[in-house]
Amino acid sequence: MQLVLAWVATGVVAVVDWWAVASGRRGVERWAKPAVMVALGSVALALGAADTATGRWVLAALALGLVGDVALLGDSEARFLAGLGAFLVGHLAWVAAFVAAGLESPVLGLVGCLVVVVALVLGRAIVPGAHRDGGVALAAPVVVYMGVIAAMAVTGWATGRLLVGLGAGLFVVSDTVLGLGRFERERRHTGLVVMVTYHGGQMLLVAGLLGA
Repeated sequence: MQLVLAWVATGVVAVVDWWAVASGRRGVERWAKPAVMVALGSVALALGAADTATGRWVLAALALGLVGDVALLGDSEARFLAGLGAFLVGHLAWVAAFVAAGLESPVLGLVGCLVVVVALVLGRAIVPGAHRDGGVALAAPVVVYMGVIAAMAVTGWATGRLLVGLGAGLFVVSDTVLGLGRFERERRHTGLVVMVTYHGGQMLLVAGLLGA
């Protein structure tokens, strides 16, 4: 029952956040966005995350995602870089979780490579846009971040767990759309697509790694 309630709470606050993003209700978004990660953390705990190395890395990744979410609620470059840093370390935590779970199907890492290649092609304007907006000081961290999320996508698929691979792929989609929205141009539903794929990716990763 505790697990069911945790999943229901996660789903409800996620939908509220998506609605807030789509309708421009920033006041609602400020509490709903971090609430999703708190609720998803409760799901992980209900699944026994604190009792295994994989689970503890999952909790660390979710906590860093929460920090990144709060940082990105602001629009300044300093807060963007803070969020970028939190998510970068968070992706490393996801990689550690994948390694702890076991990279049982390294050949499937090629699927992750394909996801990365497609994202790089579609997001080819991100690095030039970052350089245009903030020079090397902004472009360099973006490049490093892209390298780390690429590693996350490849190792996620290499676990051989379909939900984990799909979750890592959705995370790549989310970050690619976010980068294009910030450094190329923001389209009508950019924010909504970013959040739906981001939350969906995190939920799939938790379910795939912890056996929900």
